[in-house]
Amino acid sequence: MANLLFYYSAMNAGKSALLLQQAHNLESKGFRVKRWTSALDSREGQGKIHSRVGISAKAEPFAGNTQLYRKDCGWDYIFVDEAQFLTKKQVLDLCRLVDEHDVTCFCYGLRTDFRGEPFEGATYLMAWADEVREIPSYDNNGNKAQMNIRVDKAGNRVWHGTQVQIGYMYESIHRQDFDLPRALRTGLAG
Repeated sequence: MANLLFYYSAMNAGKSALLLQQAHNLESKGFRVKRWTSALDSREGQGKIHSRVGISAKAEPFAGNTQLYRKDCGWDYIFVDEAQFLTKKQVLDLCRLVDEHDVTCFCYGLRTDFRGEPFEGATYLMAWADEVREIPSYDNNGNKAQMNIRVDKAGNRVWHGTQVQIGYMYESIHRQDFDLPRALRTGLAG
């Protein structure tokens, strides 16, 4: 029976590496695998899933208007990297592929942005996925990292800005160090 699975973590936990490893495993056994990644991130080239550990694979880029549901999809498994950037409709498309076509969908992404706010894709994956699994991530002190912060080129924390800004540096930290009250106040003010 097919499932929709959401694997989430803070930054730098190895989500893309796990995705690539699992997709390779299934492909090597003859299964038909489809990879998707966000069109927003082209740092390593458009349509490419790249892990910081040095492995990569081609993928079809999706944007906010990309329809993921296909009546004649022809896939056994779908892997979505940067799943936090999915829209509500795209998560519904994945649910339909699971329910109507028996395609298992693996989604990997973040739950929240640098302000502690949930991403749309993560929100609906948390609500609708058959399974939600956390991939452990750790901060610089060895504590469980649950949150992400954005820092500028000088290493200073950035409190304002749009939810998605490619090119900034991000760090994962423990919620206690995140200062959730200030992040939420800043978000409401800015």
